[in-house]
Amino acid sequence: MFRILLVEDDDKLRSLIEGNLAKYGFTPLVVKDFGNVKQEVVSLSPDLVLLDVNLPQYDGFYWCRQIRSFSTVPIIFLSARAGEMDQIMAMENGGDDYVTKPFSLDVLVAKVRSVLRRVYGEYAVPAQGGGVWHVAGLTLNEGRLEVHYQEQLLELSPTEFRLLSMLARRAGRVVKRHELLEGLWDNIEFVDENTLNVNIARVRRKLEELGYAGEIITKRGEGYLLSWKDNA
Repeated sequence: MFRILLVEDDDKLRSLIEGNLAKYGFTPLVVKDFGNVKQEVVSLSPDLVLLDVNLPQYDGFYWCRQIRSFSTVPIIFLSARAGEMDQIMAMENGGDDYVTKPFSLDVLVAKVRSVLRRVYGEYAVPAQGGGVWHVAGLTLNEGRLEVHYQEQLLELSPTEFRLLSMLARRAGRVVKRHELLEGLWDNIEFVDENTLNVNIARVRRKLEELGYAGEIITKRGEGYLLSWKDNA
């Protein structure tokens, strides 16, 4: 059974989520020391984290950054903040999805299942023994979720890696928005299109930080393409 770590300080809501996760066959784990969330993630080693934004001492954005310093475990934010900027911050800090309170418990379970299928199931990048392939000046290691460019290493989250791999495999050609949405999130009914924009921006920035010679180009009304010119 998948282990779901719940980082939520509202006792009533936490209890409801725990019960619903258990009802659907998940193993719910609960953080109680909100001053030491990172260590609890290390010791409990969950398969997915449900992370509230408003927490005592430090907010969820802070703890997401701390978790991302050592782990690519999928993280779904829970928040009463419905603003676009909060959702952008969640993705910029390493989140995989964002659920606005109040929410249906069944919708939350659907999102959890969707992310788990993408990361560990039929749409998942292989956890071990994945292929290594070269395209558009990049070397992509599917097993390690790593990208190499001119001896530099770039570590990506599962979502970021799948996004880049979809673009790289079709370098020079436009990949439609709906193709990316369907490839990244198997149930797009609950996915805000802005989530794709944020992930594109995040991967684009990381490639720029590498000094990558190519770029991700937006084709308005169509999708995105990875442009690569080999100047060697």
